[in-house]
Amino acid sequence: MQERVPEDLAVVVDARGVITVWSDGARRLLGYEPDEIVGRAVTRLLAADLPGSTRRHVADGQRWAGEVALRHRDGDRVVVRLQGTPMLDADRGRLWLVTGTAPAHTARRAGHGALTLWDLTLAQLPVPVAVYDREARLVAANEIMTRVMGRSEEEMKGLTLREIEPSPPFDEYDRLQREVLRTGEMIFHEEHGQAPGETRHHAWSMFMSPLTDETGAVQGMSATVFDTTEQYWARRRLAVLNDASLRIGSTLDVTRTAEELAEVAVRGFADFVTVDLLESVALGDEPEPVPLDAPVTVRRTAQRSVLESCPESVVASGDTTLYPVGTLPVRTLVAGRGSRHRPGDPGLREWIRSSPARARSVGRYMIHSVMMVPLRARWVTLGLVHFLRHRTPEPFSEDDLLLAEEIVARAAVSVDNARRYTRERRTALALQRSLLPDRPPDLAAMQVAYRYLPAGSGADIGGDWFDVIPLSGTRVALVVGDVVGHGIHASATMGRLRTAVRTLADVDLAPDELLTQLDDLVVRIDREEGPEVRGQAAEASGQVGATCLYAVYDPVSRRCTMARAGHPPPALVTPGGAVRFLDLPAGPPLGLGGLPFEAVEVELEENSLLALYTDGLVKAPDHDVDVGLTLLREALGRPAEALEETCEQVLRAVLTGRPADDIVLMLARTAALGAGKVRTWQLPPEPTAVARARKVAAGQLAAWGLAEAEFTTELIVSELVTNALRYGGSPIELRLIRDSALICEVSDGSSTAPHLRRARVFDEGGRGLLLVAQLSERWGSRQTPTGKTIWAEQPLPTERSF
Repeated sequence: MQERVPEDLAVVVDARGVITVWSDGARRLLGYEPDEIVGRAVTRLLAADLPGSTRRHVADGQRWAGEVALRHRDGDRVVVRLQGTPMLDADRGRLWLVTGTAPAHTARRAGHGALTLWDLTLAQLPVPVAVYDREARLVAANEIMTRVMGRSEEEMKGLTLREIEPSPPFDEYDRLQREVLRTGEMIFHEEHGQAPGETRHHAWSMFMSPLTDETGAVQGMSATVFDTTEQYWARRRLAVLNDASLRIGSTLDVTRTAEELAEVAVRGFADFVTVDLLESVALGDEPEPVPLDAPVTVRRTAQRSVLESCPESVVASGDTTLYPVGTLPVRTLVAGRGSRHRPGDPGLREWIRSSPARARSVGRYMIHSVMMVPLRARWVTLGLVHFLRHRTPEPFSEDDLLLAEEIVARAAVSVDNARRYTRERRTALALQRSLLPDRPPDLAAMQVAYRYLPAGSGADIGGDWFDVIPLSGTRVALVVGDVVGHGIHASATMGRLRTAVRTLADVDLAPDELLTQLDDLVVRIDREEGPEVRGQAAEASGQVGATCLYAVYDPVSRRCTMARAGHPPPALVTPGGAVRFLDLPAGPPLGLGGLPFEAVEVELEENSLLALYTDGLVKAPDHDVDVGLTLLREALGRPAEALEETCEQVLRAVLTGRPADDIVLMLARTAALGAGKVRTWQLPPEPTAVARARKVAAGQLAAWGLAEAEFTTELIVSELVTNALRYGGSPIELRLIRDSALICEVSDGSSTAPHLRRARVFDEGGRGLLLVAQLSERWGSRQTPTGKTIWAEQPLPTERSF
């Protein structure tokens, strides 16, 4: 049968479908007493399934309305028109307020004394509730709502929110109420701020639901307010933890990690934060145990404030200070647990009074709450974090301490990782620098300047290297290379390759032959280390490999012979300022094995500028190699007078930020040895050539004013020419070079390399090269396209020591 819905029908159902509130109107309609129905499932009241649309609205948590078939206590079927309004309880659990779609006057108090919907149900709800009419004027409010509003029901009845409290938040509430009355749609709104008379921030969640009659017309609205302060602060703490996870530890830099910790804490819950690290940790060393009976040295690594300028601090960022024996910070470090304090606490009061500057800062900024939390990671203490409040009125709570300990624990792991990385980086950098040249040598063939920049903070040291190697005949070898991988392993491999290049350069191999020998060495190193060692030390590279550029410049012929193994091409700047990258065959990187290298010979004008570099100079995260090469070309097109200044100028122009990889830049300005310092003679392949060689050599020494060296030079020339006549072949050539030393060279057409041997007592030969070795400061041989050259070098007479 169809029943008229009682005015005071109201039922509250929780998320499990259990009835929690049973009004007198519901009792009269269905005959159940409250003790028979409260706590039971609402499904026992249904005489038929809910309509499909109603079930969907219930599942989606949306307001619903429609006819529902109910079962009377006597078994009769009762069909009524109901509506369900979603609400939340104090714990944000889902509630449904089920009422009858009666005329709007059912929301007002009845004058005949009967119990109404409001009296029996809404007034008993343990949440703040208010009801408004179609004009958005207050009809009624329960006692909890009057406490929230700070006024009695009689003072507010008949007024709009704008009239009750003409302030910005209530203006917004008034606008939302009128929106609900206009559209008939429920609105959910959240607000947080300070409640009247309180300092702690509170949060509220508000459901504004329309009240409709049996025709569906909006006759008023209800506002249900829930205090969600605890949930608000829980979300705030969770947001701080999430922020800490995202921001702390973005780099492998100890200082930056400490700064990130301070920034997160100030953004989240503190007004001023300082991070003090133990001195050993700040330096990247192993942390030292914290003694209770001795002062502790710490370094102020970071500090942040909600103010634009930090409150006056006893210690500036980057400075060191001492925690005196037995003070609160020392006790906190030893205990390994965080603690909360107020200025009146004895321990904190003693700590404040220990420094007049600290006492002035606390008084000036009215610091009223302090937390000290030790930085600990892997059971080792790294430092101490101070959290202070002076602008936030409420003191730190126990929840704040738990939050601080959590973010400090997360930051401590990042600080320890950064410390370990700093130590390994410092070790790798020291090894790297010890394996590289200290200063450019003084050369007649060219002037050299170079720069080595390790990768910026947060990147491992690579295996870039360079070298300047003086060769015989005033020639100079220039080397630039880059080992695949990073870290100590790459630095060690770089040292082995640099040593190998120097050894092969002493043999005076041509550039392409030298790279072939070096390629075999890299393959052998990779094979000897095996996958286990590579996996531990050079996991990123996958194998030992390198790129290399090797160039040999002869100042006599002004010719430069170059070959490269997968390395960027060198740049050449002519004396007129034109810049071009030399077109050299790229060659395979070292370590592939079995592939050929090709050398190219280029004639250079005097005062030409060669630029050799590694790919870290022209590659960057924000641009590709072509852009880097263009920047390098432009920078080299405006060289300074001094090479050192040109190096700085190029780096400033090409680098757009901190390098992500190691960088080597080597500049070489070529010189030429004129005819006045070099003399060459062609000798016939006959015994008379020895006497002639002695004669022309003596004459040239006299012309150079080096008569004191005549006797020694004649002996060296005699032995070398005799050796060429006896063991070599045509053509035979004698060359004298006067530079920082006197160099004698004899070339012949045989490629057989000589070697020094000890002649026995009765041997007639074998003493020539021994004599040359004793008379000269250095001697050796090198292969030429037509044969070989044996050379001997002796100091000039003015430089000879007696």
